[in-house]
Amino acid sequence: MKRVGKPVFFVVVAILALLTYAAFFGVSSKYGDIDRTYIKGADDIRWGIDIRGGVDVTFSPPEGVDATDEEMSAAESVIKTRLLNQNITDSEVYTDTNTDRIIVRFPWKSNEQGFNPEAAIEELGKTAQLAFYKDVPIDQTTGLLSANAGEPVLTGADVEKAEFVMQQDPTTGVSQPVVSLVLKDEAKEKWAEATKEQVGKQISIFMDDEVISAPTVDEEITDGRCVISGNFTAESAVELANQINGGALPFELVTQSYNAISPTLGMGAKDAMVKAGAAAFIIIALFMILYYRLPGFVASIALMGQLAGTIAAITGFFAVFPSFTLTVPGIAGIILGLGFGVDANIISAERIREEIRTGKGIDASIQSGFQNAFSAIFDSNITVVFIAIILMGVFGPSDSIFAIPFNFLFSWMGLGTATAGSVYSFGYTLLVSIILNFLMGVLSSRLMLRSLAGFKPFRKAWLYGGEK
Repeated sequence: MKRVGKPVFFVVVAILALLTYAAFFGVSSKYGDIDRTYIKGADDIRWGIDIRGGVDVTFSPPEGVDATDEEMSAAESVIKTRLLNQNITDSEVYTDTNTDRIIVRFPWKSNEQGFNPEAAIEELGKTAQLAFYKDVPIDQTTGLLSANAGEPVLTGADVEKAEFVMQQDPTTGVSQPVVSLVLKDEAKEKWAEATKEQVGKQISIFMDDEVISAPTVDEEITDGRCVISGNFTAESAVELANQINGGALPFELVTQSYNAISPTLGMGAKDAMVKAGAAAFIIIALFMILYYRLPGFVASIALMGQLAGTIAAITGFFAVFPSFTLTVPGIAGIILGLGFGVDANIISAERIREEIRTGKGIDASIQSGFQNAFSAIFDSNITVVFIAIILMGVFGPSDSIFAIPFNFLFSWMGLGTATAGSVYSFGYTLLVSIILNFLMGVLSSRLMLRSLAGFKPFRKAWLYGGEK
């Protein structure tokens, strides 16, 4: 059997150490008054209403607008999509068509300091009307879209998909954030005609009557693609893409009332859970090391990697991705997933001990131990994966990949899909943690242990459960 190289242990540990540091503390820089985040840390987690509280707001159409049931339903759908685009799953949206009211409850942002409900609900109430016009029809008095602008070339309804990308500026050669648009098939011909006519001229892009970009057309565009560039940061480009994907509201939302929601648990209880979890992790790690020796030491490193990977998946890790909303059941999912991680490492360590005690060599025992343990680990973990997927499908966003089979089932039964952010949060953290268990508890543990076995001081049977 070919041995794993000795440096592999140090490479794996270094990668897991960097991941752990970045996941918990993040990576950012400060230049003057400008703070720039590259990798999000645990402080950037968006906590659910049960832990940190949130906002309760009632929206309605503007005065004099008698919205139809279809328009109210469309507005509700847009609000839900905007919430989901920001990974806000712990939210509630109710529509009262009799009084034309939409009630929305959602948690605070992770970086919220002033706890100002008006600022928190601003983005949800934006109409997000996207429109493309020939030239730049701006009213010189107001600085907004001119009343004589005419019909737009395209609107947001013509956009199939919007996404954030980094594109190199042809003038400076520096990559900058932009929003890439893919148009629907029926809009490609209109866009081709407009760009052909405007070669050497401008096509301006307006969002809610404000110009956000006015590029000059270099050539006819026939593939139905275009880019919105401007003075964007990565975060603002992602926000604009999400607004476009979320669709335009059928009418402007007017805030009728709002108030802050108190948490049912609170940050103090969360801090207590974190401290208890840290103490439990240390106790488990010590037990694993004292009882299983070298495999237990390796298992403790793998478990820390699993925890760090789970935190990274919750924070969004990179600055352009929104944080997942973490609720109390979500924390339970992390704990349960770590429990399966401990179980996987114990099974592997026990199998290695059994092989050692039959008289096999260290390398052969490690190889056979992990191979014999894998089927038991796989069987127990894959069933939990199925359960987590079912929870995310039944209690999560109706347009997610997990919900597709359940949407069909509920439609067939005449039922509506359920949305319970706390349950979805549990399923998400459990699924991520179990997937990472395969990566850390099976693959990383095996690589580290086989690498350590190449060092002479670690080629002693008692370090793997044998007799001294």
